[in-house]
Amino acid sequence: MNKFEGFYHGINLGGWLSQAELTKEHLDTFITEADIAKIKEFGADHIRVPMDYSVIENEDGTDKPEGYVYIDNCIEWCRKYGLNMILDLHKASGYIFDDFENCRDFFKDAQLQDRFITLWDKLSKRYGKDSDMIAFELLNEVVDPNVAEIWNDIAERAIKAIRVNAPDVWILIGGTRNNSIVSIKELRAPYDKKIVYNFHCYEPMIYTHQGAYWVKNMPLDFKVTYPLTVGEYERLTGEVIGMFYSDLITGYEELLCDKDFFVRYFEEAVEISKKYDVPLYCGEYGVIDRAYTDGVLNWFKDIHAAFEECGIGRAVWSYKQMDFGITDEHYADIMPELTKYL
Repeated sequence: MNKFEGFYHGINLGGWLSQAELTKEHLDTFITEADIAKIKEFGADHIRVPMDYSVIENEDGTDKPEGYVYIDNCIEWCRKYGLNMILDLHKASGYIFDDFENCRDFFKDAQLQDRFITLWDKLSKRYGKDSDMIAFELLNEVVDPNVAEIWNDIAERAIKAIRVNAPDVWILIGGTRNNSIVSIKELRAPYDKKIVYNFHCYEPMIYTHQGAYWVKNMPLDFKVTYPLTVGEYERLTGEVIGMFYSDLITGYEELLCDKDFFVRYFEEAVEISKKYDVPLYCGEYGVIDRAYTDGVLNWFKDIHAAFEECGIGRAVWSYKQMDFGITDEHYADIMPELTKYL
């Protein structure tokens, strides 16, 4: 299988250039060079940097030169400390993963799609020269499974535009259903040898998102341990939030959610990646900071072992805050052990 060298043990910088109030004070202080140095000390080989288009563009599409400085600085810090970097477009003009109702038009509106292509043209012109250590992630978490082919068309246009400026940069593309691994099969055969299939993994969702205020019907005081069986997590999902909110593999209700579960869960995508000789990468995984830490450590041990067995690169969500911050106080007691499983 084609290797995504230098992108196997990563950490997300969630909440810095995306999913935040993008004031100058925030941008200047949330992530600094000291944080990049600390991430290197954890043993990481790369970071994933979620970024909103509004960091570098005004609403009329004109550039914000001051916004590019943050990306430039991060690249400089990564070079200094020997880290690679994924630049992830977390929010595009007209599209963001957590506002589904107001983002339907992106997949129908030619102007929004053209602006998306233009943005990647600009980014690749500026950062294509850094292809020895940077990779581009086209768009974070396409939600609607009904737009799979439209998304394939848009992604192919973006890849072609990038290739004019950066012929050898790695480009990451994920499927629908919020980058679900079950949507990998909907992606087209890779455009060339520098494409990466990307997915996110928060399974079992009822465990990793226990007490999450943004999950519909989720009680804020709900607690559940890890590991339990697939069937038990499926039962709890139905009873607690009253909906199927998971991509757990079916027909294995008695299977314990452990390392072997994750290997089996990754199996279809791994076979597809082998078929096309394309690297497989998990851009987000993690456990909410409301979970008891003994179960958290068990979960990280299991998914780490599965990633290693399957040869999958990954980046944990997230470095700090964002309800998943691995360096926050909630994880202080297990942090020395936790860093072994990133």
